[in-house]
Amino acid sequence: MSYELYIARRILFSKSDDIRKRGSISARPVIRIAITGVVLGLAVMIIALAIVTGFKKEIREKITGFGGHIVISNYDDNSSYEVIPIEMNPNISRNLRKIDGIHHVQEFATKAGIIKTDDQMEGVVLKGVGPDFDWEFFQDKITDGKRFQVETDTGKASNGMMISRQTANRLKLKTGDNLVMYFIQQPPRSRKFTITGIYQTGLEDFDKLFVLCDIRHIRKLNDWNPNQTGGYEILIDKFDHLDAISQQVYSHTGYNLNTKTIKDKYPQIFDWLELQNINVVIIIVLMLLVSGINMISALLIIILERTRMIGILKSMGASNFSIRKVFIYTASYLTFMGMLIGNFIGIGLCLIQQKCGLISLSEESYYVSKVPINLDWSHIALLNTGTFLCCLLMLIIPSYIITRISPVKAMKFD
Repeated sequence: MSYELYIARRILFSKSDDIRKRGSISARPVIRIAITGVVLGLAVMIIALAIVTGFKKEIREKITGFGGHIVISNYDDNSSYEVIPIEMNPNISRNLRKIDGIHHVQEFATKAGIIKTDDQMEGVVLKGVGPDFDWEFFQDKITDGKRFQVETDTGKASNGMMISRQTANRLKLKTGDNLVMYFIQQPPRSRKFTITGIYQTGLEDFDKLFVLCDIRHIRKLNDWNPNQTGGYEILIDKFDHLDAISQQVYSHTGYNLNTKTIKDKYPQIFDWLELQNINVVIIIVLMLLVSGINMISALLIIILERTRMIGILKSMGASNFSIRKVFIYTASYLTFMGMLIGNFIGIGLCLIQQKCGLISLSEESYYVSKVPINLDWSHIALLNTGTFLCCLLMLIIPSYIITRISPVKAMKFD
């Protein structure tokens, strides 16, 4: 063990010293305050980052649940939900599934229509899904009833339909009820459906817009043949790889098909989500400054109380660098202890909220019913590494004051 580390341990763990015996103000309260600053700073950073990334993840998953991460469709300048069909090509689906990062490809089609009851009517978008549709997103969003089955053996379209809780409340509908949808086209057409399930995602704009049905209804309404569809929705494993995978998808689809990501479809939502990063950056910077300033204050007080010790060490031939190492070791230990407790508190509170959902939110205002938590261990590792390095760098400058201490004056210091 180096003598610098030995002296640092003596400073940290000594029960009594001659300075305290002479009535000097002890550094212990200041050290505790400094450690508390690091504890609170790191805990707040972990919680803030977990909440913001959790909120972004939750909203992204809800949006992609309605439209996939990447959409392949025909080129069309029409901004309505009346799409130009594309020919279903098994080779496209097969090639897309071979791309690393893609875990599902499904067909879809949309058509605008009007739901009419005895005394109410509502404009919605009918989204047709096939037997390959991934129901995982809606599985825990169904509040009443169940999803309809898309039969492949009979070839007959299922009359089942899923509507949102918001639409059901406005139109006073429940599972098992029949409803009629009207479609404005030439000639006008209508279809009768039976509500098999009611879902609620919390995204008001999407919930009031979409209802789900068998895609074969849309084919019949649009006079498409069985080999035509509105497009393909692609689900990927990691959202961070969206742009890279989108480029690969585009290269596999050919010149006559358009590839669009979910960020391209809803840029205003994703721009708003990106703005949330600014809040995290501000919180992290402020917490690092608070933690660093507290540690600087503690280090300066420790140096002040150990001025005579510094003078003795210098008179015995110790270099300024060695003495600075003593106090850097001391402050580093205090920082480490604060980080250890801060991790315990921050991660602990996040796990409690994640498992129990103690803090709830208004789903109409925040799109989620409880504070979302996303504990990414790589983020926590980066926060810990950054906090320790920033505090260490900030401690190097005040430790330079040791080089200005004269051995003769220091030994006379009282």
